[in-house]
Amino acid sequence: MTVGLETRLREVLGKKTADALADGLGLDTAGDLLGHYPFRYAQRGERTDLASLGIGDDVTVAAQVRAAVKKTFTPRSGKGRGRGGRGDLLEVVVADEPGRSLTLTFFNQGWRAKELVAGRWGLFAGKVAQFRGRLQLNSPQYQLLAEDAADPGSAIEEFAGTLIPVYPATAELPTWNIAKAVHTVLGLVPSPPDPLPASLRERLGLLDYGTALRQIHRPDSHEFLGAAKKRLKWQEALVMQTVLVRRKAESAGEAADPYPEGGAILDAFEARLPFELTAGQRQVGAEIAAELAREHPMHRLLQGDVGSGKTLVALRAMLQVVAHGGQAALLAPTEVLAAQHHRSIAEMLGDLAQGGQLGAPAEATRVELLTGSATAAQRRPVLDAVKTGTAGIVIGTHALLYDGVEFANLGLVVVDEQHRFGVEQRDALRAKAKHTPHTLVMTATPIPRTVAMTVYGDLETSRLTELPAGRSPIATHVVPYGDGRWMQRTWTRVREEVAAGRQAYVVCPRVGGDDQDDPNAGDKRPPLAVTDIIEELRGNQLHGLRLGLLHGRLDADEKDRVMRAYAAGDIDVLVATTVIEVGVNVPNATAMVVLDAERFGISQLHQLRGRVGRGTHPGLCLLVSEAMEGTPSRERLDAVASTTDGFALAELDLEQRREGDVLGAAQSGMKSHVKLLSLLKDVDIIAASRTEAAALIDADPELKREPAFAALVDDLAADRGEFLEKG
Repeated sequence: MTVGLETRLREVLGKKTADALADGLGLDTAGDLLGHYPFRYAQRGERTDLASLGIGDDVTVAAQVRAAVKKTFTPRSGKGRGRGGRGDLLEVVVADEPGRSLTLTFFNQGWRAKELVAGRWGLFAGKVAQFRGRLQLNSPQYQLLAEDAADPGSAIEEFAGTLIPVYPATAELPTWNIAKAVHTVLGLVPSPPDPLPASLRERLGLLDYGTALRQIHRPDSHEFLGAAKKRLKWQEALVMQTVLVRRKAESAGEAADPYPEGGAILDAFEARLPFELTAGQRQVGAEIAAELAREHPMHRLLQGDVGSGKTLVALRAMLQVVAHGGQAALLAPTEVLAAQHHRSIAEMLGDLAQGGQLGAPAEATRVELLTGSATAAQRRPVLDAVKTGTAGIVIGTHALLYDGVEFANLGLVVVDEQHRFGVEQRDALRAKAKHTPHTLVMTATPIPRTVAMTVYGDLETSRLTELPAGRSPIATHVVPYGDGRWMQRTWTRVREEVAAGRQAYVVCPRVGGDDQDDPNAGDKRPPLAVTDIIEELRGNQLHGLRLGLLHGRLDADEKDRVMRAYAAGDIDVLVATTVIEVGVNVPNATAMVVLDAERFGISQLHQLRGRVGRGTHPGLCLLVSEAMEGTPSRERLDAVASTTDGFALAELDLEQRREGDVLGAAQSGMKSHVKLLSLLKDVDIIAASRTEAAALIDADPELKREPAFAALVDDLAADRGEFLEKG
């Protein structure tokens, strides 16, 4: 039987196994299965490091049986299979090379002692538990290995090599069953066609595809395994970068309306600025202005650390478009942020935002806000202003995408916090333009270089690193939650800031009420909730102060009312969830207390901290945590406290997170294609593949000379590859 990568597993393995692979792991074809790579390799005598196992972890360990002891026990109910209500218990002790042990327990399965004899090596899979201080696996599944690897008659075929593949598995489908299926398919699939261009493969000294697949699943040695990983990583990187390079080349050929540099409203606005732009703002502004003046659409990512002045750069770009007859739309992820942008932009423009009103300058325009919570009566005049072009700048949430919102001449789309929107939403807004609009993507989340090269690789990138003049420093300290003296001082500092006429935030990880507790909390207490904390603070630590509550479950009107009251100084302390993480700008807020700080990520803490110190007074951020000294959680908090360099923290965040977390849940298309490539460890491969991809597309834009490679590129672009649609 000849089997290709596209052959369905049911034709090869039988219905039961094929269904288990499809239902448990989503593997339907031979190619799917061979692309399900081992995540590690066990080896007889290796240091399995049993001491590193965590309670509750589902693990597969390679270990050696040291002893098997039969015991009897009395079930709590008093009823058991054995005589007198007693049951049989088999305890098997397995250990790694240094002698660290793990206990396997089997109830009423004493017959297993005949095969689990001292000296036998095996793979043991189950959930780690603890009993009387000892780690154990209860009734684990296991696969014993050959007693003598030199004796082929006693070897288990799929584990015949020195290195034993350990696969991502399920409780119903252990790693050795996957290994058996892989072994069967590898024996039936002839050497598959190699999708990588032969000249590139030879120049880089990469294994052919068939050899790489065999060596990744059944490595002959560590050297062959390394070569297989390198080959397959190169394939992942090159396909991904080719999609990005091709998209960038295609967008460069699209037509867009040009908007010359300068213009009356922009010149008037800049003449009024009460401060000097930073060098970075001037440089990035010049890049954007030049691109807006071209007849091809701008696709640019603007990275700016917290407080670096991205909104001002974006506003200058919007005014350039408005000055020459176009409209600009600013798309924000939440109504709170959209309203914040509307207020701040209207304030910055002053009477330049009062187009059509008596006394307004001739060059003035209108700045309108459109959100989903607006009533029909509120929407009607806004829609008219957008349709006629009276509103040069339109700010909103996904409400801008609804049918009925028509633009007179949409020339620029500014997307704030890009990662919070899907491709369908962005494309719906772009489709409202006569020509492809220019696009500016803003993010306050510092992006490591490798992530920018992969997730945002089809965009030109600008980075703002300087803080504008007048921004105050932010001091950050870690406060031990269990230390009463430190906690008392924390709340005293909040009171001191309020007494000085300033304001503060208190941030919690959870809303409270009927929301679910953290399912990963284990034995830990639930995360602190804003609805609980605000009552405690009102009655105790912050009694007498004016407290406000803000979280995502409030309706839009209430959120807006609270934010307006806080911005106006009518609220002393705002108790909130991470709804304030992005974009909220209250210059009078100088202090922030983050409770359960260890439950937030590094970048998230950095974003939260950026809400204070936005005025002329220094900022203070207190990270309250139960994390003990020396733990990874405490080290993360100490890192945040040690620097305000968001880009340095982003690199550290990348080091400490899993690749899937970095790519994000919305980028599942990418994750299904990127299985071995590490955004942290494979910087050189990613950078080199970018150069190779550019050369390929330059020489053969449609990849007609490489049909197998082109098929992979098309597959990634189509298979939920919308994460690539950044422009």
